[in-house]
Amino acid sequence: MAKAGNKHKAAGEGSLRKVEKVKNGKRYVYWEGRLTIGVDPGTGKQLQKTFSGKTQKEVKEKMQAAAVAVTNREYLEPGKLTVKQWFKTWLDEYCGDKKFLTVKQYSSMSETHIFPALGAVKLSALSSPDIQKFYNRMAKEGKTIAKKDKATGKVITTKEPLSTKTIRNIHGIMHKALETAVEQKLISRNPAEYVTVPKVEKVEVQPLTEEQQRAFLSAVQNHKFEYLFTVILFCGLREGEALGLTWDCIDFKKGTLKVYRQLQRRDVSEGGYTFAPLKNNKPRIITLSPFVVGILEKQRAKQVQERFAAAELWQGFQSEVERKTSFVFTDEVGQHLATATVYGNFKRIVKVIGAEKARVHDLRHTFAVNALQNGDDVKTVQDNLGHATAAFTLDVYGHVSERMKEESARRQEEYIQRLRSEKQA
Repeated sequence: MAKAGNKHKAAGEGSLRKVEKVKNGKRYVYWEGRLTIGVDPGTGKQLQKTFSGKTQKEVKEKMQAAAVAVTNREYLEPGKLTVKQWFKTWLDEYCGDKKFLTVKQYSSMSETHIFPALGAVKLSALSSPDIQKFYNRMAKEGKTIAKKDKATGKVITTKEPLSTKTIRNIHGIMHKALETAVEQKLISRNPAEYVTVPKVEKVEVQPLTEEQQRAFLSAVQNHKFEYLFTVILFCGLREGEALGLTWDCIDFKKGTLKVYRQLQRRDVSEGGYTFAPLKNNKPRIITLSPFVVGILEKQRAKQVQERFAAAELWQGFQSEVERKTSFVFTDEVGQHLATATVYGNFKRIVKVIGAEKARVHDLRHTFAVNALQNGDDVKTVQDNLGHATAAFTLDVYGHVSERMKEESARRQEEYIQRLRSEKQA
């Protein structure tokens, strides 16, 4: 039988042996490996980790994975791993398939809510009651509000409930991170699987009424963003999709618009504005009405005029070839529009028409409701909006239109009367 190895191996080195034992008259054969994972700073003695398995290959793979972690100074004994340490590893190493803003949200919520409450808990000791108490506390006082007292000038902080949606988002992060820990055999089961999460109360979308739409179209006439807001309203684009449109997305001969990416705002340290995939990675082709094609033709002519006016200050395309892939909606010097600028202008417009609470995204909701009210089938609306399923489209918009219900009742009445008249005949 081979010896387990010498006492002077460097961190990341180890030894492997075949073990044969007889216990209670039964013979057991397995493989065992030992890996040096570091040095105890107090005693100076080497620290070793033992791995075992049925085959030599299985033990080798375990040791190799641990050796890489030791080399990168990332190795931690599973029993000593805290929730915070594991979540940080999960965010860095296991979220590569997630979108940039998704990972950023995961990280932000972990730092703000999860780590202060559960970060120091040993991962192996985290229980369902721990998580349940955490959620319950968040539902009572999960948000800190700071207000300035007008009389004294002092800042007063109070605790308020965290929204149900936010708690469910936190739960989603918890469940995903802990499920990966189960897959990596760091814990035997996912404690987030056995908790009660508050249900989200569905909030109905708030599209613009017909009267508000007329007022809006009137208010944006001759505004610098008239064509941008009109295209969003009559194409149902998300704001990032509209701002990310380039001229190669538009086929004027066929009257179509291709949506395959969005312009995403990031911090300067994270690269600033950049193109990013669509929300569900589902490109789509929208067939445009002649009116919208005309609007885009006007935008093209307007951009040419702005280029000549800006002269050497123009920062956009510098040739007809470059123009084909340049932004459709730009500022006076050819640069893409900033979301803050678009938001500020939109809010000033809707305030004038008495719809102060409206958001740019509500133009997309308005498009969807208009399409359904005017008889478009759900599948067509789903495709134009870029939803993953028709069921999702129905869930969001199927309940908002009284006119649809009235039209359904009218069609049913016509059918009934036709049946009765045929029977009498």
